[in-house]
Amino acid sequence: MPKTSNNVASRERRRKVLKAAKGYWGARSKVYTIAKNSVEKGLTHAYRDRKLKKREYRRLWIARINAAARMNGTTYSKLIHALNEKGVDINRKVLANLALENPQAFSEIVKFTMN
Repeated sequence: MPKTSNNVASRERRRKVLKAAKGYWGARSKVYTIAKNSVEKGLTHAYRDRKLKKREYRRLWIARINAAARMNGTTYSKLIHALNEKGVDINRKVLANLALENPQAFSEIVKFTMN
């Protein structure tokens, strides 16, 4: 039997990669083999950075909570410990948002937990 090539599938596969590389500079968006490498590397970075984003946001929240806690005469670690002791179940994202947008409410939380 003669050898067959599935032109439709291979064309679709190449088109998909070139579409993903749209906006890349030079040959990275035009030449399939170079575009394939760029897209694969981009997807690798995207996967890794989805994990890193969570770490970076947590660090940001902790820094904001610490700054606001110090303005209220305590530290981050003492505040978190006091919250756990009192059984206040509020996460760092909400605490950081309160510290940034509503410092009055954050001060009330600090007063409640430190007494």
